[in-house]
Amino acid sequence: MASAQAQTEVELTGTLAKVRNAGAVTIGYRESSIPFSYLNARKEPIGYSVELCKQLVDMVSEAVHKTLAIKWVPVTAASRIDAVANGQVDLECGSTTSNLERQKRVAFSPTIFVSGTKLLVKKGSPVKEYRDLAGKTVAVTAGTTNEKTMKDLAVRFKLDMNIVSSADHAESFGLVKAGKADAFATDDVLLFGFIAEDKAATKGQSDYQVVGDFLSYDPYGVMYRKDDPQMARLVNESFQVLAQDGEIERQYKRWFLRKLPSGISLDLAMSPQLETILQTMAVKSE
Repeated sequence: MASAQAQTEVELTGTLAKVRNAGAVTIGYRESSIPFSYLNARKEPIGYSVELCKQLVDMVSEAVHKTLAIKWVPVTAASRIDAVANGQVDLECGSTTSNLERQKRVAFSPTIFVSGTKLLVKKGSPVKEYRDLAGKTVAVTAGTTNEKTMKDLAVRFKLDMNIVSSADHAESFGLVKAGKADAFATDDVLLFGFIAEDKAATKGQSDYQVVGDFLSYDPYGVMYRKDDPQMARLVNESFQVLAQDGEIERQYKRWFLRKLPSGISLDLAMSPQLETILQTMAVKSE
């Protein structure tokens, strides 16, 4: 048995060797990306992405023949890519868009959600779409694709908008609540999450709404280190298994269709795009 374990250690490379030696997988989580990765009342990381990552850690444990603990590290939209690339975290489990620019620095799992940039405003706001933002203040979260989307729109359509970058989504939402911003631009599903939490807090109707067309296409994935073929193979095979046995769909129902710990449900049906992605993921050949 000892020689078999020794052989396993010799054969492992990259992240798998790192986590086996450490006895733990370090997961980067977000504090306010509802319902993907956020803190519950006990300040524990919970959410759709977090649960899928826990399943992935179980499969990593099987692969390295060692039960691995999870070490939780908070990351922000601005710090998350560096945290993965520099080895501070092994997996980033949040609401992170997989795109070509980011793939130059980090690797991504198969797509686990499809979203896009929209605008959150107070009900009764004159802002109905992005063209109404001329002369207005828009909150974005630093380090997000949404921040780039809004800056690009401002230049392309010569919109004289004031773009304010915050440290995290909760701070961005807080600017609209305080009347310091006319709109908050981020992925629509995250905006629906804030509205749901607002309803829970007020025990009634929310004063906010999501408006306008999609301003970007944002497929989410779990981040891990680039140029790590053993880890890439394990991540892809693991998500294929999770899609085949219906676990991704079960987690989707738990976090998007049922009540969240706050008592409110997003009631967000799975998009046709994500349904197709999961079907393809389940039958993908090795």
